[in-house]
Amino acid sequence: MNEVNNVSLKLKNTWNIVCKDSNGEVKWEETKDNIIVNAGLDDLLNKYLKGSSYSAAWYVGLKGAGTAAAADTMSSHSSWSELAGYSQSNRPTLTLGTVSSQSVNNSGSKATFSSNATATVAGAFISSNNTKSGTSGTLYGVVDFASARSVISGDTLEITVTLTAASA
Repeated sequence: MNEVNNVSLKLKNTWNIVCKDSNGEVKWEETKDNIIVNAGLDDLLNKYLKGSSYSAAWYVGLKGAGTAAAADTMSSHSSWSELAGYSQSNRPTLTLGTVSSQSVNNSGSKATFSSNATATVAGAFISSNNTKSGTSGTLYGVVDFASARSVISGDTLEITVTLTAASA
């Protein structure tokens, strides 16, 4: 049997979220892998392999309580809601650096959220829609933290996402 026919692709997104207080001191940090939802996988195949209309614009959002599922989309994620208690008017842009060794991240331009309310952050997500609380566009991936974390007004969240692809 030809081994080339048995190659599969493994995609993974690893999130690192650091919460700092108003003095810049680290309050908590979490690193966690996420699921890539079905809509994100379909979008990847449609745009890259089929050659449909493509946009490189992606944005990072914060997730409230509830569990992410593979069937989630931007318009339908009934088990969780977006957390919008931050001062920016839109979701921060996911600005990725140079692809190397089947990996790319935004460590040079972290997605930053400035909290303007007391809230509980349970995860984060990548969307093609920059509108805070917007439900159109494509949901690519969602991460659930190991446990929900508290933020208060004045806290800052810095998010680094590393996207990897490997022959599995």
